Amino acid sequence: MILKLYNIAIKLYAKIIQLVAYRNKKAKLWVLGRRRSFAYLEETCAHVNDVVWIHCPSLGEFEQARPLIETIKRDFKKFKVLVTFYSPSGYEIRKDEPLLDYVCYLPLDTRENARRFLDLVKPVFTFFVKYDFWANYLIELQHRGHKHYVISAIFRNNHYFFKKKGAWMLNILSNIDHFFVQNEDSKYMLLTKNITQVSHVGDTRFDRVLDITKNVKDLPILDSFKGCVPLFIGGSTWPKGEEILVEFMKHYGKRFKYVVASHEIHESAIRKFESLSNFEVLRYSKANAQNAKTADLLVIDNIGLLSSLYSYADIAYIGGGFGKGIHNTLEAATFGMPIFIGPKNEKFQEAVDLMSLGVATEIKSAQELIAHCDRLLVHPTKWDDLKTKSTNYVESNAGATRKIVKHVFS
Repeated sequence: MILKLYNIAIKLYAKIIQLVAYRNKKAKLWVLGRRRSFAYLEETCAHVNDVVWIHCPSLGEFEQARPLIETIKRDFKKFKVLVTFYSPSGYEIRKDEPLLDYVCYLPLDTRENARRFLDLVKPVFTFFVKYDFWANYLIELQHRGHKHYVISAIFRNNHYFFKKKGAWMLNILSNIDHFFVQNEDSKYMLLTKNITQVSHVGDTRFDRVLDITKNVKDLPILDSFKGCVPLFIGGSTWPKGEEILVEFMKHYGKRFKYVVASHEIHESAIRKFESLSNFEVLRYSKANAQNAKTADLLVIDNIGLLSSLYSYADIAYIGGGFGKGIHNTLEAATFGMPIFIGPKNEKFQEAVDLMSLGVATEIKSAQELIAHCDRLLVHPTKWDDLKTKSTNYVESNAGATRKIVKHVFS
């Protein structure tokens, strides 16, 4: 009965998205992208054997999947990798990713779509990254006996399926072949529900960010821009955090050089940010070795640079903590620096860990950010200690990908 209600709700949700799509660009991409999924699969991988299917809700989960994908492509060459996305923010950025053999939107989670999808793809192994558990796809995988796993998962006792009304979904999850979880608390939560096929291996993002440090892009403009002045970077920022950064910059002036990389690059958003600042502002797309020397604030107006930008930074503010949740703190941490984040961070294990080490600090206002930075400036040995702790934390938590591969592919 509950599954029937779920299927009705899924179809109703799709109708609502279609209505919203008339006025919302992201919803329009969501709708239009799925219209093409089955035709794409029929044209590409329908007659291919040895497909590994990896489902990523969005871009962040793709970064978690990347170390596993790279290992499969390097060490198990007979397999072809299909990645599906739920969100346009993942698909639109990675649809031409050369690492992947096939990539498309995941069709809506109906019984008919799940059957058709698996008839076409016939995956040897399936990996769901972190969450995004779709009932009909899971049921169909289980009916067919396909091996399916969850990687980099994290569970809390307030999750829907741990409550009485979510028991039907927990029953479906209990038949997943194996859960590879980020922490002991998640393992404990599953064990208490009699789900014993679980291993605490950590988060594959640690492997990803360590790989990033080995492949950092040299950015000559940043060398000219930074000079000998400490660099403060705002990474994946949103409007609330940018307001705090403006007050911070007004307070410190030329004590720092500043880089801001907004989460969403829109001309209107960049102009608004530029108007809030009294600095000499330079867009990265207009920068060269000469004009970068005199600029105070470098605004990043393209994508794909953030991880390399962190390699030049001395302090970072990571955005998102005033909305649904913070963005990736590990990319900054792996380069060794104090990190500041907004208050909505409790669902992110790495943020909790970094705060316990003193590397990450929660801030709610510009005044708090200024106070903490004042302390760093007058205690340089403390600053150096945090840099070391930051780097060591990432290095000590690497290795999840190797453990997953050993369990599944051997």
